[in-house]
Amino acid sequence: EFIHKINQLIEERLSSDKIDISYLSDKMCMSNSTLYRKMKALTGLSTNEYVRKIRMKHAEQYLLEGKYNISEIAFKVGINNLFYFRQCFKEEFGYIPSEYLKRLKETGEK
Repeated sequence: EFIHKINQLIEERLSSDKIDISYLSDKMCMSNSTLYRKMKALTGLSTNEYVRKIRMKHAEQYLLEGKYNISEIAFKVGINNLFYFRQCFKEEFGYIPSEYLKRLKETGEK
């Protein structure tokens, strides 16, 4: 229930770069430190790491759909710095977005 609510809050504002621990703790009616501890206990990730992971999962979906270029995808998931977006994507999936797509096409896998 808790994680479901957090996911809902993140997805409602996915394209906003303003999703942070302060926003989420306010919406969840708890302090920043309480939210951090609860997120860490439930997911093993800090709140910001969790938000970034959700952003990257959506970025992967957009990339696989093939409707948007990489810059558009970055903005759609709330990251306004393309270099930072590529860095986050690589940390999550092992490759920058263009390499990720190239490898998928070569291997025919998801």
